[in-house]
Amino acid sequence: MSNSNNSDVIITRWWWIRHAPVRSDGGNIYGQQDIECDCGDIEVFEAVAKILPHHAVWFSSNLKRTHQTAEAIWAAGFPKPAVMTHIAAFAEQNLGQWQGMNRKAFIASRPPGSHWFADVNEPPPGGESFMDLYNRTRGAIERINAEQAGRDVIAVAHGGTIRAAVALALGGLLETGLAFDIDNVSVTRLDHFATPGKSIWRFPMVNQQPWIADPRHAAMHQLAGPEVNPEKKLA
Repeated sequence: MSNSNNSDVIITRWWWIRHAPVRSDGGNIYGQQDIECDCGDIEVFEAVAKILPHHAVWFSSNLKRTHQTAEAIWAAGFPKPAVMTHIAAFAEQNLGQWQGMNRKAFIASRPPGSHWFADVNEPPPGGESFMDLYNRTRGAIERINAEQAGRDVIAVAHGGTIRAAVALALGGLLETGLAFDIDNVSVTRLDHFATPGKSIWRFPMVNQQPWIADPRHAAMHQLAGPEVNPEKKLA
């Protein structure tokens, strides 16, 4: 499997991009709410546009913040693809009645030490568990791996979705997948190697931020996971 020139090996390269930061949530959990994002930091999108492969097939979730992020990358110099397919299976976790609740207060009310809003098998009232998110994300990835085998796949999605993809690449280790930070507009590349009867994943990069060394960019950072902004401490 290590020889990428082996004709029996089909390598499908996934380039996952998390949407740009949300500024209008009022500090509340938004989950699957169709809320806009901030694409104002052009240097961030220019840097991302430079590292993405041309002639890739593009996918996004059905939520507009992923569409806005893709459009900002194209506006920054990446050739706009003829088609970007919207896939509901790549949407963020439906957090049900937790959506609209104050994020900081909610996290403070939960048992400490979690990487996510709840246990992977715990659905919020009226919503879905992270396991549900994982299963629908996995199904879409496996379908695209079959349909687009050997291609570069660019998928603009969400923090939860990308963690689910990482968990799949780790062999279904959901808690381990949730331990990874996935920051806004970061790029995570997961390569799927397939041979007859066997497949493995590799991790060329996770949470890559190609703009980080550019002093011009503003603070695009929005904490991953439950996304609780810690109170700033005075030096």
